[in-house]
Amino acid sequence: MLKAPEKSEGEVSSGGLQAVAAFVRQYLRRPFSFYLLSLLLIAIVPSFIFSFVIVKRSVDAQEQVVTSLLKASTGSVTRIVEREVEGMMTTLKVLSTSGAVDLRNLRGFYDRASSALAGTHSNLIVVDSDHNLRMSTGVPVGTLLGRASDPDLDIAFKSSGPVVSGAFFANTAKSWVFNVYLPINGPDGERYLLGLTQDAARMAKAVNRDTLSPGWNAALVDGKGKVIASSDPSTRPGEAFFLDALPQISIGVSDINEHGVAYRVVSEFSVVTGWRIVAWAPREIVDAPILWSFLWLSLGGIIFASIAIAGSLIIARLLTQGVKLLALDARRLGAGEVIEPRRYVITEVEAVSASLARAAAARTRAEAEIRLLMREVAHRSKNQLTVIQSMLAQSAWSSEDTSEFVDAFRKRLAGLARSTDLMIANAAMGVDFRELAEEQLQPFAPDEPGRIVLDGPALRLETQMAQTLGMVLHELATNAIKHGALANATGTIKLEWSSSAGATIIRWRESGADLVEPAPTHRRGFGSVVIERMLGMALRAELERTMHADGIEWCIRIPRTGGVEDGA
Repeated sequence: MLKAPEKSEGEVSSGGLQAVAAFVRQYLRRPFSFYLLSLLLIAIVPSFIFSFVIVKRSVDAQEQVVTSLLKASTGSVTRIVEREVEGMMTTLKVLSTSGAVDLRNLRGFYDRASSALAGTHSNLIVVDSDHNLRMSTGVPVGTLLGRASDPDLDIAFKSSGPVVSGAFFANTAKSWVFNVYLPINGPDGERYLLGLTQDAARMAKAVNRDTLSPGWNAALVDGKGKVIASSDPSTRPGEAFFLDALPQISIGVSDINEHGVAYRVVSEFSVVTGWRIVAWAPREIVDAPILWSFLWLSLGGIIFASIAIAGSLIIARLLTQGVKLLALDARRLGAGEVIEPRRYVITEVEAVSASLARAAAARTRAEAEIRLLMREVAHRSKNQLTVIQSMLAQSAWSSEDTSEFVDAFRKRLAGLARSTDLMIANAAMGVDFRELAEEQLQPFAPDEPGRIVLDGPALRLETQMAQTLGMVLHELATNAIKHGALANATGTIKLEWSSSAGATIIRWRESGADLVEPAPTHRRGFGSVVIERMLGMALRAELERTMHADGIEWCIRIPRTGGVEDGA
């Protein structure tokens, strides 16, 4: 039994690569609309991703700017409050040194303090060590005042310097106030507190909503979490601040969830007063700009993508219909039928249709030429047979025996063979390029002399190369008569050629063409593609195409491979 030869490792690897390549080709077989939409997505998706990134960075930068402004605002509020409180402390120090607080002559001290505090909206109080109010400029002198309402008086008595209280309800003023205390020693050796009382509502000017961004509020909060003043009408003085999760001492920006609502909070801490300055806004208000930006970007992207996809599908449908008609014409071409050029919306498809029509006409002409050639071959064959019969008859008539007949007939056949070899040798000498160019360009030549100039040395081409270059010259002349130098009455064409040891160079230069503007050098028409493929595949030529302002220039470099001969 014969054993099949084992495949080498290289053959197995090559077979595997071929199988993968076949699978990829089969997988990539898709309609034109698929690739058109894929190209559209490749162009659109990165642009929208980049746009989203830019919008996000812009919003982040905007949020940083807003946060910085809010920090500056809270810092400004802090400085306003501290200046107000420091002014009250300075007033207390001045009053404490203007004269001893003598409880036996409170009227004189009352008059001096009332005069000093006129127009300040503050009241001076004197509190003894038993927390009794001994005097208040907010009521007439001699009024029975009772005990002080501030629960933090003990802290002020133990202090050696000024102390700022929190918010509390003053029984005398019947409103929420805060005090600034300065402990002093009276002439009787008793410890007293000089205090300036300020209505908490007076501090609302420091947290004015006009200084904040839209949607934001601010509040002054004392050390116990009570509101002193707020820009939010629903947050009243003396109430506990609603953001319980906010630390007592906090500086900067933070996010807090309170009662199921997320807030962005900016806070400052005043060292002078021990209060907090807090600005806050719901996250949904803070995030609204970025959400709207992304919403508009997404909506615009969907609209533009829909328009682009619809347009792509329409273009794909037009092109697909054109390709189907081209396929029908190609089948008719294969069947030998006459094809008329069709009108298409897409010019490239129309160019292909025109080429198919020309190909059908060329095929009809070629078939006619083949039939003529076959008749000519039959005619020549009959002539050859006639010649051979004449040779045979002459040899038989002049020969006396068989050997003499054979020798004479063999010599005459050899002579015929030499004649045939001589004809073939003359044909093998090649075609003169100048004659080829004149033959191909003559149908296109205008009546005016000198518009087509041929310049070059004697150059002979072998049959295949002559046939290919003849087709190329025909295509170039066709392009020139359509929309080049021969499309008007003044344009010219100069065809130059030269030959060196390494290559043959042919240069086609059109001048004086009526061009509105030079076409992009990267664009290739159907005729250009035909020229490039014919020369590249048949002759391995190198082509250089240059579009000048007054016409096109082609430079063809054909390597010397035995198809070109110098000389006449």
